[in-house]
Amino acid sequence: MALKTYHGSCHCGAIRYEADIDLADGAGRCNCTYCRKTRAWTAFVKPDALRVIAGEDRAVAYHQHDQAPLKFHCPTCGVHVYGRGDADYMGGPFASVFIGTIDDATPEELAAMPVRYSDGLNNNWRNPPKITSYL
Repeated sequence: MALKTYHGSCHCGAIRYEADIDLADGAGRCNCTYCRKTRAWTAFVKPDALRVIAGEDRAVAYHQHDQAPLKFHCPTCGVHVYGRGDADYMGGPFASVFIGTIDDATPEELAAMPVRYSDGLNNNWRNPPKITSYL
């Protein structure tokens, strides 16, 4: 695959974005309490590769602590859409897109995308947890 501009949105369409993503680079799943509870599956991109084209002023930001990335969701339909953060283990500033919100990725593209697992529950972000099947 190669870098491609995808379009995405929350369920009600109030928040919409476009993002330049190479799905062959894969996406992440994590066992931290947030990702486990929201069933988060995210692709990470450089900050300028994510452009919120509608509803950014409506998006509700959340993070559990100051070091956690901000995750944005729609206050109307509740769907988690994108995130923004800055972490050395991610190479500095980054953005993320919740894979389920991409509107124009084909099932074949999504099925071919590698998944990386992170042990965020134990602050061991660079390594997978021992069990991943529930993520």
